[in-house]
Order: sequence, then structure tokens, then C-alpha cells
Amino acid sequence: MIIKKLELNNFRNYESLEVELDSGINIFYGDNAQGKTNILEALYMGCTTKSHKASRDSEVIRFGEKEAHLRMYVEKAGIERKIDMHLKKNGPKGVALDGIPLAKASEIYGMMNIISFSPDDLSIIKNGPAERRSFIDMALSQLDKMYLYSLSSYKKSLNQRNILLKQIKSNDELENTLSVWDEQLAKYGEYIINRRSEYIKEIGELASDIHGRLSGGKERLKLKYLPNVSADMLPAELGFSHEKDIILKTTNVGPHRDDIGFEINSDEARKYGSQGQQRTAALTVKLAEIELVKAKTGDRPVLLLDDVFSELDRNRQTELLNSIEDIQTVITCTGLEEFVNGRIKLDRIYKVENGRVSAAE
Repeated sequence: MIIKKLELNNFRNYESLEVELDSGINIFYGDNAQGKTNILEALYMGCTTKSHKASRDSEVIRFGEKEAHLRMYVEKAGIERKIDMHLKKNGPKGVALDGIPLAKASEIYGMMNIISFSPDDLSIIKNGPAERRSFIDMALSQLDKMYLYSLSSYKKSLNQRNILLKQIKSNDELENTLSVWDEQLAKYGEYIINRRSEYIKEIGELASDIHGRLSGGKERLKLKYLPNVSADMLPAELGFSHEKDIILKTTNVGPHRDDIGFEINSDEARKYGSQGQQRTAALTVKLAEIELVKAKTGDRPVLLLDDVFSELDRNRQTELLNSIEDIQTVITCTGLEEFVNGRIKLDRIYKVENGRVSAAE
């Protein structure tokens, strides 16, 4: 799968943008705060319907405007497709595929696989569990439609159960209805837990080999799935937790409290790993994700690299460059110096300045 063209109207700092992409390496360079990352955000949103930078769609609409449009032209298995996205300040987004409106925006998931890597991702190991859950949820949602459905249904049920827990204080008879939401959480949560366990095992095996190369064979990386509760015990534990949940007014049991562990030479990387070790482990996981998508889908993902090379030493840069030789990659950077030394072939180069994109001379 490749992205051939991106068109934007009133998206972030772009009043209007039309840019074509090569199937190889695409570079967008320029000073900070000019709009480079906004292009990557648009590409990511076109593939997943969600921004990996903003919590609400309204945040990506250009200041002073009420709506924005995103159009992306892609090619998969030799067939060209067009994705249209209409974003509104007040109201749900509209998404169309080849001119046909989709009942659910999530129908786009799985059509394409996109992997984003930024300096923020280098901190995934030392940051909180929510970021690690977000990583695995996005990866699995693109690979498994049933996972996406289960995750969405679980979150809706969790929200309803938490609302009920807050209401029980003023009406204790409502406690009898908690079991209804227990059943819903268990139904969808069991699938989430099992798929997360499988995914961590699969990506962990790939990561172990890659990390060995990156560390020159000196370090062993192990990924561990740390579920809050096992799938078979989820229904019972939800019931046992009623009293605590009512007191705290929130659901304390379930996959929404899962985590992922990283061990380097049997030591917990979050507590005992150096910054360099943590960054190597984070890079390893992204490289493993690329390989897993290839193996699972038989297709190549699109890779977005947001000013990440400046954060890596030469050895890690080389390993990352070697991994992108056969996939479409969009790279942002402040200058071309780090790429013009012949290490990679640059297929298309754009300069970004104050919301304007121009082909480099």
C-alpha cells in the first residue's frame, strides 16, 4: 500500500495544500513550527480516522474556521482508492471511500497500515501504562477488525458502568444492575486480553532478535504482557470488585488497567535501564512492528518518522535506515545535512515554510 497524494483544506496551519508522495523516501524539511508534523498528522488521520496528536477532531481545524477537509489518494494491490474526510467544529466527522459515505469511520481501519515514530515514542518505556496500552491498541486495531470492535464496545460499556457507579450513592437500588455491565465488560474484555497476550508474544520474538543486533549481542530484550486480570478470571473479579468500585466510583478491574513490561538482561528497563537502553528498546519495538505487519498482512506499512533521527545515535540511525529500504516512508527534519551523505536515496524532497510546501530545488 502506498499513499500517492494528500490534499488539505483548513487543516492545522494549512489553508490549502496539495502534495504528491513517492513510493519510496519522502522528506519534508524546514524550521520548527512551520507545519511539518501537521502533514504527518494528516496522513495518520487519513489512514486511521484519528489524530495521534489531538484528543478531539476540532483541534485540527484551522483557527477561525468551522470545518476542515482531508483527501487522500492511495493505491493498494494495484487499485487506486480515495478517502474523503470532513471534519466539523461541532459535530461528528464524515468519512467517504471512493465517494461513498461510510456508516462508521472505523471501517477505514485495516484498509491500510501506518506506523508513526516520533521523539515522544522514545519515552514509551518510562512513561505511564496508558501510552503503552495505546501503542498496542492502535497496532492491533489495524490488524484485527474484531479487536477494534471489541475495544470500542468495551470502552462504551466501561463508560456506562462508571456512570452507574457514580449514581449508586444516591440510589443504592441501582447496584443490582451492575451485573449487566459486568457481563458486557467480560464479553469484550476476554477477547482483548487474549489478543494482547498473543500480540506481545509475536512482537516480542521479533524484538528480541532486532535488539540483539542493535546492542551488538550484549543485551537481551524481553517484552511481557502484564494483564490486570486474566481472561478466565475477569467475570469473577468484576463481581468481587463491586464494593471497592462503588466506594471509588470507578471500575478497578479489567484490561483498561493492563501494562506492558520491558526487561533488558532480566532487569526492568523502566526502573534500571539507562536512557540509551530505553531508547534502543523503543526503537526495537517500532522496527519489530514493521516486520510483524509485513508478516501478518503480506503488505508493507507506511512509515512516518517525525524528526526522530536527531534523537538517535549513528548506530540506531543506520538500523532504522536499513529497515525502510522497501517501504514508503515520510520523514520530517529541520535540515537535510543528516541525509545528504549518501546513506539513503531521497526520492522526493519538500521544503516547508510557514504553512507552505514547495519542491526543493
